[in-house]
Amino acid sequence: MTTQRPPLPPFDLESAREKVRLAEDGWNSRDPARVALAYTEDSFWRNRTEFVQGREAIIAFLQRKWQRELDYRLVKELWGFRENRMAVRFAYEWHDDSGHWFRSYGNENWEFDDNGLMRRRFACINDAPIRAEERRLLWPLGRRPDDHPGLSELGF
Repeated sequence: MTTQRPPLPPFDLESAREKVRLAEDGWNSRDPARVALAYTEDSFWRNRTEFVQGREAIIAFLQRKWQRELDYRLVKELWGFRENRMAVRFAYEWHDDSGHWFRSYGNENWEFDDNGLMRRRFACINDAPIRAEERRLLWPLGRRPDDHPGLSELGF
């Protein structure tokens, strides 16, 4: 039996926004195994210059990522959608083990299978050094509160 991850394609505006928020919530958990369940067993990623395929590789990638990107907080926003595909933009803040803060900006293109699992993810990301006092994603670690501003409200 195949696992389903609603909402399922084809997406409408409401279901596309819900899918983006669920993805954001998963990534803000910083739990690689939980995040990987949103992807097909053979999911293919291009993340910056790294190519990742399959859930086990996704878990390993995310473990490395969150060992390096500390106190990670992410906001995603729907940019566009069609049938089983979405374009998403995002920003996240993190610091390295030396205490240097960064804001990473990017865009992702997603493709889903009929069960709502992401089978392809292409991410372009740029990192900008920031001072700690420039941080804007300031909620306690975990899910972004519903009343916290999104990317557009933050001017990102």
